Amino acid sequence: MHIKALGAIGAAAAIASFGLWTAQAAPDKPHAAADGQAPLVEDYSYPGAAEIQQKYHVILTSGDGHIVFADCTTPPVGNVGVLEVRSTENVGKDGLVCFKVLGSTGHLELRLPAVFEIRGDGRTSGAGHKMKADLTTDAGQHSTVDVAGYGSTPVGIGANPNNAPTTLLQLTVGA
Repeated sequence: MHIKALGAIGAAAAIASFGLWTAQAAPDKPHAAADGQAPLVEDYSYPGAAEIQQKYHVILTSGDGHIVFADCTTPPVGNVGVLEVRSTENVGKDGLVCFKVLGSTGHLELRLPAVFEIRGDGRTSGAGHKMKADLTTDAGQHSTVDVAGYGSTPVGIGANPNNAPTTLLQLTVGA
């Protein structure tokens, strides 16, 4: 009987020790790294978005880093250059805003008003990235268009002067 009681006490002590160890090993709140920095958590917000909005009047919300805001004079690499978006508003340089695709897939959420044309990043026939553009009108009519990898894709008033102006909301590459 005495041995059984000692065994139960030992088991209880082991369980209590294990409980203490797991409580220490798995804290409820994340701790700062040893260098005092907070843990890194990706929120997909666009870096430098405030400066781009102030300077170019384009709102870049979030993305995966595979479609980035670019200077429209960026030279092509082989047969692939920059994606060009044209607007009737005071955005970019004279209504032209450009993006560079850095991967075979990509995603960018933005707000670019009064878009009438999207030109693919291919500089020769058959070159360029396959992509989709999500747009909306002020009345809330949403549309998704396939953007030609090479050449121009008219949208909104560019497709028909009687259409309502469209705001570009999202670009998706590899779609």
